[in-house]
Amino acid sequence: MKIEYQKNVICSYSYSFWSFFGITSLWVIYLQQQGLSLVEIGLCESIFHLASFLFELPSGVLADRFSYKSVLIAGRIMAITSAAIMLIGGSFWVYAGGFVLSAFSYNLQSGTLEALIYDSLLERQQNEFYPQIAAHLNMIFEFADTSGVVLAGLLVHWHFGLTYVIEILISCLALFSVLLVREPTLLSKLPKKQPAAVSTSQILLASWKVLQQQPQLRNLMIFQALFDAICTSYYFYFQTLMENKNFTGWLISAVLVLAAVINIFAMQFAPHIKAKFAVSTLMIWLAASLLILVTCWFNQLPILLGIFLLVQALSSISEPIFSSYYNETIPSEQRATLLSVASVFFSLSMVVIFPLLGWLIEKMSFAAAFGSLGGLLLLLLGGIWIRNQIVVD
Repeated sequence: MKIEYQKNVICSYSYSFWSFFGITSLWVIYLQQQGLSLVEIGLCESIFHLASFLFELPSGVLADRFSYKSVLIAGRIMAITSAAIMLIGGSFWVYAGGFVLSAFSYNLQSGTLEALIYDSLLERQQNEFYPQIAAHLNMIFEFADTSGVVLAGLLVHWHFGLTYVIEILISCLALFSVLLVREPTLLSKLPKKQPAAVSTSQILLASWKVLQQQPQLRNLMIFQALFDAICTSYYFYFQTLMENKNFTGWLISAVLVLAAVINIFAMQFAPHIKAKFAVSTLMIWLAASLLILVTCWFNQLPILLGIFLLVQALSSISEPIFSSYYNETIPSEQRATLLSVASVFFSLSMVVIFPLLGWLIEKMSFAAAFGSLGGLLLLLLGGIWIRNQIVVD
């Protein structure tokens, strides 16, 4: 069947490529070159997620209250402003301000793009295409991020500030892409049948009721937040490990390109995994897979690199599956808001987990910090398994 909203899908693909172009993915190394300490860099990331936590839910409400398109436009304007501030730099607090605006930019598009696509398909009763489109979006994310990383790697030891100039230019291209999108006209927008706009409190109350009535949805959001926080922390702190091991720019890029190639390959299996396995089974397997962090204790670079590739692949596979499940479960009236709730859980997890792991790395080492996390997960999952066995008996 032909997708009637093909233009929206194509424009969304274009927007995704430009908005996720990973030219600033090596920001940890950039800030190190600007003279910030590892503690200050960790604080910048914490500030990003704290700002994300404070603004994520309001951004989802904005999308449900007004329009997806206007929220995405505002997000790109924030991204341009953030990149300009990072270019100016000069002190920790200036960079921190850039991270705050970057968080706002992230929040404004988080869940909004997916909700726009899903409602576009739903309006023509073609939402069965969404799992494939979600998988394609994630492949575009990976390809765009990898393309940016390759370019950034070439600039690491030449003119690294140029990466933020490029970020401004590609954000303008993303802005142009979203201007071509047609806004869906489902009941979730309410303008024609209900002249009086739905209040923010009504949207939040309805969203809270959905989470209360669907504990599996709530638990899945919390699980994904913790899982992604661990994978994301490993990704960023592995950058510092590569820098400390004196990896050259091209070698850093090569590692991230290899991870992206594996991720894109792994994403091909996401629709098949979703169709074959229940969500609860997927959660069990993902949790068990993180037990490999215990092997970090060996402190061998090939092992640490293998774990890096594995956790990134698992995160890439799980993302379209979770996204598809959320959109199938959540009503259109609260879709953007509840997708923002999922991002709030992630931000809360990062605010706690990221600085804690950074502190452990400074006190011990990268290997000891993540090895300890693996041991903690082993004890936790072992305790859950024993409790379940007792209940069954």
